[in-house]
Order: sequence, then structure tokens, then C-alpha cells
Amino acid sequence: MSIASLSRLISLANYPKQTKVFTFRFSSACSAEKFFTILEKKQSNVEKTLASVDAKLDPNCVCEVLKRCSFGVSQMGLRFFIWAGLQSNYRYSSFMYSKACEFLKIKQNPCLVLDVIEAYKVEKCLVNVKMFKVILNLCKEAMIADEALLVLRKMPEFNLRPDTTVYNLVIRLFCEKGDMDMADKLLKEFGLIDLYPDMITYFVMIKGFCNAGRLEDACELFQTMRGQGFSPSSVVYSVLLECLCKHGSTEKAMEALGEMEKVGGSCSPNVITYTSVIKSFCEKGRTMEALRILDRMGAYGCVPNRVTVITLIEGLCAEGNVEEAHKLIDKVAGNGVSDGECYSSLVVSLIRMRRLDEAEKVFRKMLESGTKPDGIASSVMIREMCRKGRVLDGFRIYDEIERMQFISSIDSDIYSILLVGLCQQSHSVEAARLARSMLKKKIRMEAPYVEKIVEHLKNSGDKDLVTQLSRIVR
Repeated sequence: MSIASLSRLISLANYPKQTKVFTFRFSSACSAEKFFTILEKKQSNVEKTLASVDAKLDPNCVCEVLKRCSFGVSQMGLRFFIWAGLQSNYRYSSFMYSKACEFLKIKQNPCLVLDVIEAYKVEKCLVNVKMFKVILNLCKEAMIADEALLVLRKMPEFNLRPDTTVYNLVIRLFCEKGDMDMADKLLKEFGLIDLYPDMITYFVMIKGFCNAGRLEDACELFQTMRGQGFSPSSVVYSVLLECLCKHGSTEKAMEALGEMEKVGGSCSPNVITYTSVIKSFCEKGRTMEALRILDRMGAYGCVPNRVTVITLIEGLCAEGNVEEAHKLIDKVAGNGVSDGECYSSLVVSLIRMRRLDEAEKVFRKMLESGTKPDGIASSVMIREMCRKGRVLDGFRIYDEIERMQFISSIDSDIYSILLVGLCQQSHSVEAARLARSMLKKKIRMEAPYVEKIVEHLKNSGDKDLVTQLSRIVR
């Protein structure tokens, strides 16, 4: 078959698909045109007219309408968005709320939502709770808590009674804003209007109190929630536990952990739960006690992850218990956490303690045993050797890592640091080897080091290498 024939065959094969996409976009554009033609007239009770339009609603259509309305008719665009969200054959995703806020600039012009509600009132439009929920979801996306509260207060003017979902939307906004006094005030309104908070209400409030450091309020609400017959999930427990670890006492955190273990089921502590408690003990200089929590974790059937182990290694080293760190690695390595991750963490911790010789011994043992060091350990080790003036030793470690094909994990800036060090100490052969390796791997030189590197390599007589290397400056 000729190339021309093959080309025609491929084109014909793709034709139905291309036609389908074009038809879909054309259809959306036509629908958007019909809706926008009505909206730009700014007529009263526009929702009634929109309902009579014979056009299909889809995300492309809605976005196109909002885009057109953003130039001078934003209020009508918002009314269209609210109306479209109520149609039985169409539902909004969080993405669409985001696009609406973007096109209509609701965050920059929050009064727009209140203007629309006022227009509904003036035009005596038929308004329902669902419309208010669309508006409040826009407030949530735009993170405008004060306007959301005003929207909530407008509902009785339309003889509408807010439900728990409506209150939850507004409470969440004030919790995220950090205004827990207002959030708490809204929670207290539930009893006044015969509403009952649900699990979402309690979770949002407890998390809000925890984020604000109001531990007593969080614990009190937690007990209230249980008194109302709600069974806390592991998520609620974990939020409270994290707060206890951060702002309260470790003893209370241990009590909460014990309660989670006792209740079990959906409340069972997971690796994140245990790790947060372990981290709290380590931060308070009680790493040996944290080790006992690790044992407790294992007895409960929960396997530690990389974060758990690294937290303990760093804590032990910070307290000078390096021997215990070695014992810990022997105990946990290979059980959910690799040898490389464990020993790499130990290397970094030792270097932070200014114990380079000890870190180097661990690092070299890793290489001898074929254990792959991670990028942080490799980079920190070479950087520290260069800082100490041991550039050639740093290069030898680099060379050994490369021969073991572990080199991809080293930070790109380490190449420039090592190369300039080799140049300054006149290790021309090694510098040329490293430069060629950088060219091969397409690793760019860091700008601050270029002049010194180029000057040295020029003096070595390798002009071709200098020319090529000069082209890969970051």
C-alpha cells in the first residue's frame, strides 16, 4: 500500500471520532448562545424564560455562558449558574463551582451573591432551599465566610428554614477562617430552631477547635457528641489525638489511644495515629518511651511505615542514643521499611549531629552491602565532604554510587558543588570525568559556579568540553 493510501485510510479511521468531538463542541456553543441571548437582555424573572429554552446543559455550555457573562452581566451569569444547578438532568461538581468563582470573580466581588438574593426578593421570584445551597457552595469555594453568614440570615425573608446541611456549610467556613466563636455561636443556634447537628457538624467543629488550639472546647464537644449517641470514627479520634499531642499532655493522648484500641472496629488506630503519638513523645525528648509505643503498635497488629521509623531514628540520634537507633533499624528494617530508608535516615541524623566520621562509616557499609542510600543521604554526605574540603573523597563516593547505578537520586546542585571543588583543588582528571557525566545526563550547571568551572577546564586544555558544558547552564 502506498504512503498516500495509508494516509487516507488513517484520516478516514479518525474521521468519525473527530466529527463527534466537533459536533459536541458545536452543540455546546449553540446552547450557550441561546442562554446568553436571554441573559444579556437582563429581564426580570429570567429563570422562567431560561426554563423554556430548548438546549442541552453540560459543563462546556455552562462554562461558555459564564465566560460570556463575565463581561458586564455577572449577576445574570450567577443567576444562570444557580438555575442550571437545580435542573433534574444536571448536577455540579466541585470543579464547576471553582470555574464559576473564577469567571464571575466572586472572591474579588463577594457582594455579587447578596445582590442576586436581593434581586430575587425585588422580583418576587420563587426561591427554594436548593438555590441557597448552590449559593452557599459558591461561598465555600470562594472562602467568603461573612457573606455566607449573610446568605444564611436571608433565608427567613423567603420563608425558608435552613437545614443542618446549610448550617454545616457556614460553620465550616468560619472554622477554616479560624473564627471559632462565630462557629460555636452557629452551633448553639441548632437547639433554638429545632435542628440537630450531625456527624459532619461535630467533626468540623472539633477539628476547628483543635486547629485553633482550644483543646478543652474540642474535648468537651467530643463528649457531647458521644452523649448524643454518635460513635466517633477513627478520623475524629485521630484529629483529637493529634491536638492532644500538640497542645495537651502526652498522658491524655495515651488515654485516647487506649480508648481507640479498646473500641476497635472503625475506630481502630492506624499507622498515622500511632506515628502522631510517637512524634509527640520524640518532640518532648521522650524517645525511649516512644519506642514502647512502637512495641504496642506491633502488638496491635499495625506495621510502622517510613515516617514512623524515621521519626524514631531522628529522635534517638537527637538525644544521643545512636546505639538504640542501630538496634531499632535491626528490628524494623525489611518489615514495611527498607534497609536503605532506615540507614539513610541514620546517616542524615548523624551528619546533623556533626558526627561525619560515624555517618561515613554507616554510608560506606551501605554501599559495601549493596544497600541503596536515598537521595537526601547521598546529597548530604557529598555536600558535607565538600564543605570539609574533602572533595576528592566526595567524588569517590559519587563514583561508587554511580557504578552501583544509584546516582539518579543525587540532587542536581551537588554536581556543580562537587565539580567546582574538584576544579579549585586541581583534580583535573576527576573534574573532566564529572563534567562529561553531567553532559551525558543533561544535568545543568548552577549559574554561581559556572565562571570558576569554565576557567579551570579551559586551562586544562579541553576546549570542546568547555564549549559543550557552557550550553547547559541553569
